[in-house]
Amino acid sequence: MKHIILAIFWGFNLTHLYAQTQKQVIQENQLWLGYFNQTRLTDKWGLWADIHARATDDFVGAPSKFLFRAGLMYYLTDDLKLTNGYNFINHFPEEGHANISMPEHRMWQQLQLHTKYGKVRTMQWLRLEERWRRNIKNDSELAEGYRFDTRLRFNYMLNLPLSKKGIVPKTFFVAINNEIFVNLSRKIVYNTFDQNRFFAGISYQTGAHSNLQVGYMNVYQQLGAGSRYRSFDTIRLFYFQNLDVRKNASKNH
Repeated sequence: MKHIILAIFWGFNLTHLYAQTQKQVIQENQLWLGYFNQTRLTDKWGLWADIHARATDDFVGAPSKFLFRAGLMYYLTDDLKLTNGYNFINHFPEEGHANISMPEHRMWQQLQLHTKYGKVRTMQWLRLEERWRRNIKNDSELAEGYRFDTRLRFNYMLNLPLSKKGIVPKTFFVAINNEIFVNLSRKIVYNTFDQNRFFAGISYQTGAHSNLQVGYMNVYQQLGAGSRYRSFDTIRLFYFQNLDVRKNASKNH
């Protein structure tokens, strides 16, 4: 267990080491709201959907991003599944395209694994994204065409129960989460490392297969110039729901 916790903190500490050696770090505050749903339809197939709204400028001063993600899941086992899906993002005006919102389309593929160690639960995924971001002209209008990039993400979540009963309805647990992003495109020169997201918070198990999670997240991102970074102090509020609509299903995952 010590090795697991050290692995989670490794990415977070590494990016903050970068922050200490770079002078151009832009500090921002954000609020992230999100809903996640995984619905199992049959022994082999399921659906993924999540939706997000993000605000910035002292947490709520201005919209930052809107995201909708959907996917088709294939269960290799009850705890190991593949997902292939589509993701739409609208980037509201921000640095880099200050006067216009930018749409982005993604395809994504993911391998996700759930594990249990006694009453402790973990979740990890490896996700590949193909990104098409709309070109912008003079920060004032959308231009023809899209620029294409690929990105790899690795996410690890550790859930530690605060009740002797474990993670069961009407109990609290600690959620620790770290996700690191790496740009893969050849044309990416200065920011192969894209960003790191570290989260720590409290979750309440609202039902047998759902929980509400709130806490602090630091997002540390390297910008395209290579020598400039952004550090977001973020309040994150997510709701997770896992459903099983199979006939005679004895449990959900």
